[in-house]
Amino acid sequence: MPDQRTDYLRFLQPDTVSRLRSLELRARLVVEGFIIGLHRSPYHGFSVEFAEHRQYMPGDSIKNIDWKVFGKTDRYYVKEFEEETNLKCYILLDCSASMRYSSGKITKFDYARQVAASLAYLMLKQQDAVGLLTYDEKIRRYIPPRMARPHLNVLLKEMDAATPSEKTDSGSAFHELAERIKRRGLVIIISDLLDDYEKLVSGMKHFRHKKHEVVIFRILDPREEDFNFPIEARFKDMETGEIISTDPHQIKEAYRHQFSQFSEGLKTEARRGLIDFNTFVTTDSYDKALFAYLARRAKLG
Repeated sequence: MPDQRTDYLRFLQPDTVSRLRSLELRARLVVEGFIIGLHRSPYHGFSVEFAEHRQYMPGDSIKNIDWKVFGKTDRYYVKEFEEETNLKCYILLDCSASMRYSSGKITKFDYARQVAASLAYLMLKQQDAVGLLTYDEKIRRYIPPRMARPHLNVLLKEMDAATPSEKTDSGSAFHELAERIKRRGLVIIISDLLDDYEKLVSGMKHFRHKKHEVVIFRILDPREEDFNFPIEARFKDMETGEIISTDPHQIKEAYRHQFSQFSEGLKTEARRGLIDFNTFVTTDSYDKALFAYLARRAKLG
């Protein structure tokens, strides 16, 4: 039996980490910040002046705790400085019930967690701050971006503890986070995007309206695309519990057409908004899919 204290490390296999060391995820758009990590800044100069307080999180250095604030509030707060608050990446992980689905060996949620873990490692390796937000109908957990290496364990533990269990309302979560983030940064959405179309598009546009760069990794099971199910199948909605019995052969073409229209609509809206939209299928090796994406992005510049 694996040690529960370190089981979260399963999301980062040694061979995957080894290959990630030679890769980069550069922000294409100008984000707020100095030249930390690999990104450009719209500002000039350099500053390490105090910027703001935020609540202490596991993995934070105790040297940045403001003891005067602790004396007044009996709570731990750390000081953030300009150089720590400028370049931030926010990983949004869908924890709704539909992410539990699997027609094979791996669920969409486990696949998504492996992608999220790899991206978190990559961002910290290149000295960018990274945070995590898990959501379903609402925001479940929000871990603010940090640049410290021990922060990776905090993120992995949270991914390990998360379980998909509720309905989806991606739009509400996107709007709430877009309003919460005060500075431009990189927003990475990892989800199956099986949600209300208009709410999804509205949430995606909200991030862009706030000048964030947005990268989407849509995680799908192959059966959700091809609908190759046996005769007289019973389908259960994983979020509502509704069950229907039908002959998949009779509705396959109509399903594929509607699913394709939905997907193409999202891609079109993403292109219009300069959003980097990608689809990963769970039968494809997540590391190969991710490496191919990073290599393609690097070539595009």
